[in-house]
Amino acid sequence: MPRPRLHQVSEWTRRGHAYRAELSEYIAQPALQTGGPVFTSEANLPNSWWGDLRTALATTATVPTDRQAVRRQWIDRNFTRFLGIPTPAAISWTTGHGDLHWANLTGPPLVILDWEGWGQVPVGFDVGLLHAYSLTRPATAARIRAEFAHVLGTPAGRTGELVALAQLLQVAGRGGHPELAPHLARHAEHLTGSPVPVP
Repeated sequence: MPRPRLHQVSEWTRRGHAYRAELSEYIAQPALQTGGPVFTSEANLPNSWWGDLRTALATTATVPTDRQAVRRQWIDRNFTRFLGIPTPAAISWTTGHGDLHWANLTGPPLVILDWEGWGQVPVGFDVGLLHAYSLTRPATAARIRAEFAHVLGTPAGRTGELVALAQLLQVAGRGGHPELAPHLARHAEHLTGSPVPVP
């Protein structure tokens, strides 16, 4: 797995709060995006990098865990609110990174950073999140859809992508990523055929 090696973990509680500190391997190579998760340039990455990312996500999906990176309760509360369509009755779950964006990726070679939020996510969530953060860069967004068509082109993957869009629409509704907000709304409407509710 192309991730920083975890050297040590310390956990403790104080005054009713639980704390966890992790000491990870130092990665000298910079992330592909700095200053935030929204991609600001087209990705000029070799085929091998994309193959490594596909393999890494497929490997992560095989790890059993009870950790939750995305909660069903959040989906039930917010899916319709941000997307304007009914919440799916059934969701397929897998193990994922939970925060896959360009500021958490290096390359080449590929290293995936910031694993503190990993756990159960809807199938397609990780790739949908990476795609959403790339919507201002059409060539990169198209490359992601091509590389992960086997996920995003399925009903389960489409649902996971919509959950990722709902999360980012919530962030945008609070004023986050203003440059990305109209792209998120357009893409969500393209996928659902319904207008995104006005906050």
